[in-house]
Amino acid sequence: MLFIVPIITMLTVVSLGLLITKIAASAMVYTGVSREMARFQARSAFTGVGFTTTETENMVRHPVRRRIIMTLMLLGNAGFVSAIASMIPILGNTDSRSGFGQLGVLMVGVLMLWAISRSRWLDYVIMRATRAAMRRITRLDVHDYTGLLHFSEGFSVGEINVGANHWCTGKNLIELKLKDEGVQVLGIQRANQEYVATPKGTSYIREGDIVVVYGRYQQIEELRDRKCDVAGEEEHDRRVEEMEETQEQD
Repeated sequence: MLFIVPIITMLTVVSLGLLITKIAASAMVYTGVSREMARFQARSAFTGVGFTTTETENMVRHPVRRRIIMTLMLLGNAGFVSAIASMIPILGNTDSRSGFGQLGVLMVGVLMLWAISRSRWLDYVIMRATRAAMRRITRLDVHDYTGLLHFSEGFSVGEINVGANHWCTGKNLIELKLKDEGVQVLGIQRANQEYVATPKGTSYIREGDIVVVYGRYQQIEELRDRKCDVAGEEEHDRRVEEMEETQEQD
């Protein structure tokens, strides 16, 4: 049973890494970053992989976000990567029989950690704990985004990358009627880096744009993948009907 020891050690290190990145991502969301971007930036900073995106410039300008990113880089480079690397020779220094046992236990452990990391309950607990901690450790007025926009109640700010075949392409906001399905457009990032803040109803969505929206998380996720076809129009109509029914109940 000694072969289990390095497996447990590695899974413990991975668990700590997942917990650290979740806490950091929650802290970034608390400063007004969208949940998707916060997760990507936290994982990138912690692992040191792919942290060279355009959004990074905006992240490091904010003092609290910059401090979070610097801490993640320090923890990732000092502990996580080296700990994983030190386990590899130990795992490989076994006979084939033990090796298959190690591989099986490792796969089961990784699947369990993946399932736990997807838990909404865990996200909720971490978000609440992080919000309470942020109120104590910083005096910056960064918590109003979460409170005013009700991020903890299923609402979120997200980005929609508009491709050639996206449902939004070539239409203005009046034609899209996103408000009717409960989605509010906050801004449009043009392909030429021009940013349209609080766009008007006559503002057009073009291929290559990034549309910043606010609404329920599930609706934003669905809108990201909506295509310009019959199914896309039917999905829009269905969302509008659901919104009307909800308003009638209220």
